[in-house]
Amino acid sequence: MLVDIVSPSGRVFSGEAVRFKAPGVEGSFEVLKNHAPMLAAIEIGTIVVTGVDGKPITIATSGGFVEVQNNAVTVIAETAEMASDIDVERAKAAEQRAVQALADADPESKEKMAKALDRARNRLRAAMGTVGSR
Repeated sequence: MLVDIVSPSGRVFSGEAVRFKAPGVEGSFEVLKNHAPMLAAIEIGTIVVTGVDGKPITIATSGGFVEVQNNAVTVIAETAEMASDIDVERAKAAEQRAVQALADADPESKEKMAKALDRARNRLRAAMGTVGSR
């Protein structure tokens, strides 16, 4: 099946795959060849695409939508970044900034700052999962 992942910054991934796994808002889900058509919302988490060579490709996302139709999976993501492209030191710094921003936030901003912290931690988890794998 063909998997295309795009975000406002451009195409993040496009290629043939044997498996696609995403963080759905109602729980993770997996797509294999000949999956029924569907449309699903995704949240902060990691997308894992297993290529035809059997190797997993991890992509950090902050949410979006997935469409499955005719052995094609299309992801329109708010943000998406290949885990192998994430700078671990920058991700750690972003996490620390988000922790501080959450601690300093007024009650009206707490939810927004908590989401920023979730996104920062997700990027860091995705990046750390790739350490030593290439």
